[in-house]
Amino acid sequence: MNFGTFILNFVLQMVFTLGLVVLFGVCIALCNGAFYRNFGPRGRTLCYVTGFIGTPVHEASHALMCLVFGHRILEIKFFQPDPSSGVLGYVRHSYNPKNIYQRIGNLFIGIAPVLVGALILAGLLYLLLPALFSDVAAELAAVDFIDDFSSSFGHIGRAFALMFSYIGTWQWWVFVLVGSFIALHMTLSREDIKGALSGLVAYVIIFLVADIVLALVSHAALSAFTCGVAAAGTFLLFFFCIFLVISLVLLAISFIVRGIMRMRARR
Repeated sequence: MNFGTFILNFVLQMVFTLGLVVLFGVCIALCNGAFYRNFGPRGRTLCYVTGFIGTPVHEASHALMCLVFGHRILEIKFFQPDPSSGVLGYVRHSYNPKNIYQRIGNLFIGIAPVLVGALILAGLLYLLLPALFSDVAAELAAVDFIDDFSSSFGHIGRAFALMFSYIGTWQWWVFVLVGSFIALHMTLSREDIKGALSGLVAYVIIFLVADIVLALVSHAALSAFTCGVAAAGTFLLFFFCIFLVISLVLLAISFIVRGIMRMRARR
């Protein structure tokens, strides 16, 4: 395998893992920030109301990854608003810096609200609308961005169309409502980002080492690994898109509310 092909596989792996998390994480964070600002002084109260569900999910995501990567949880507050700092909850943890697995864990612990949030949304869809979940999963399984890029968007588009075909059911609205509370609290704090960055180098090195080993075995082995990463990334991509659509709709609603409030203030 030539060097160019090796680099291409590595870049694709990064795009379908960290790339998706960063892209959608930033977009959703920007939507959330604007959403709460549009409500002015009422924004903090609204944040507390939505945080009653969203914040425990956010902090539980951090805690789950702490357990997965062997970090010791020192203190956890699922929902304890602090008006002075704006903090709604937190997880304090410790780890062994010499343990590479635990160092990589810092990355996943930091981005957990985005990553686990998508998995929770998928689980919620499976519980509320199992038939829809099966149909969506079938469409996503047919997606192949590596070998058939153009038709992949068609499968994702059909998956979205299937989602809206259930709009008349109460389960669909429960799914959207819970998804909204989660989406509004997926924003990563500075501490989350700082912690994630501390595990980034170890994460990249692990992928590089794995790619080198697979490339030495065969081109097929490395390609299969990249396709597997892309398949997992496609699944997350779909639910990230749902979160983004929910965030954009909520943002639009907040602009409408802000406009109404300004009109009333002028009277």
